Amino acid sequence: MRKTSLIMLGAFLGAGTSMVATQTDFLSGPRAVAASAETYRQLSLFGDVFEKVRTDYVEKPDESKMIEAAVNGMLTSLDPHSSYMDAKAFRDMQTTTRGEFGGLGIEVTMEDGLIKVVTPIDDTPAAKAGLLANDIITQIDDDQVQGLTLNQAVDKMRGPVNSSVKLKITRKESKDPIDVTLTRDVIKIKPVRSKIEGGDVAYIRLTQFNEQTFDGMRAAIDKLTGEIGADKIKGYIVDLRNNPGGLLDQAVMVSDAFLDRGEIVSTRGRNPDETQRFSAKAGDLTKGKPIVVLVNGGSASASEIVAGALQDHKRATIMGTRSFGKGSVQSIIPLGGSGALRLTTARYYTPSGRSIQAKGIEPDVEVTQDVPDELKGKDETKGEAGLKGHLKQKDTDERGGSSAYVPPDPAKDKQLISAVDFLHGIQKGAANGTPAPQQQKPSLPN
Repeated sequence: MRKTSLIMLGAFLGAGTSMVATQTDFLSGPRAVAASAETYRQLSLFGDVFEKVRTDYVEKPDESKMIEAAVNGMLTSLDPHSSYMDAKAFRDMQTTTRGEFGGLGIEVTMEDGLIKVVTPIDDTPAAKAGLLANDIITQIDDDQVQGLTLNQAVDKMRGPVNSSVKLKITRKESKDPIDVTLTRDVIKIKPVRSKIEGGDVAYIRLTQFNEQTFDGMRAAIDKLTGEIGADKIKGYIVDLRNNPGGLLDQAVMVSDAFLDRGEIVSTRGRNPDETQRFSAKAGDLTKGKPIVVLVNGGSASASEIVAGALQDHKRATIMGTRSFGKGSVQSIIPLGGSGALRLTTARYYTPSGRSIQAKGIEPDVEVTQDVPDELKGKDETKGEAGLKGHLKQKDTDERGGSSAYVPPDPAKDKQLISAVDFLHGIQKGAANGTPAPQQQKPSLPN
């Protein structure tokens, strides 16, 4: 059996967040398919071109890079999600799915060519050393950061556990640069955040689906239910906004946490015997309490699997704006020590048989955010339908992306406020939430 993954495009930052979403599945082993004489003729043409470039190009080319570029060109011509990952990219993807790495525990971004600290993660070397949000990292182990890409800087900060790294930072409040030496530790990416809203609503945000997600969500459910009281809790909000996806088994387990029975998702490839179905087991961690799932244009892949399953089973009310619309499966095929092949091999379907490819999940209640003037026009995602070369949906109207803006101030978060009001039984007017324009939801098969 070959381990495969459902991928959502992104960039994982070892010292930060922003990640590749990977969902794990199992497909049958590769089939031997005879190539035609024309195929072999074309391969011979490739060999002729390669040899001509290798011998006659104005400068001696890097042959391995030429081959890698040719492989990538072949894969990217198929669809936006097929590609070749070199050894480093493959390792980074594996780090992402594990949800832990040797590092410092800081979320960083690049701003005007500089590496800026977004926030230190609690109880990590960065937090213990006193790094603060908005600190600018200018040197890593005496090497200047300026001129490096964000990933290059992150790579320098990552390393073996118990090894040390020296940072030079500038801070607005300090006239002189600050030298800090930190010892790398195991950094766990916490994909679950939770709090109490309105005194009696359990709010659980899932930022990604890595190996820690289900356990983290189950712990959050137990904690919040205990704090509020099982008899007093009005319901649960599962926030999947801007969640790019993650491991399929985690998406299945998260869905199963709220379902007692029924299909969760199926995957279907070119060959009928590659179809797989994943079903719920008995037991609802929330004891049947009402659930609202928040989605937006940044909710993709595994997020859409969860939202689609709960929507089809009428177990949750989906609220927000239309999701991204990534409904394809990518097999991750290791290539020895040379990296891995990421190849689109199947589509996935919700329990009612819907493919959301290039269409997305339409919310049951559409709630749009008020977007600041400076971000208007920049908050919309392209969605799967806006990606060049995406898989087409037959006999289906494709839909573009929607807004992915979430206000940093919860008091201005209309979607969150609407979800809390909904669980409190408060019905709002069109300014706050309206039934989404969509066809009647399909019934589940008997």
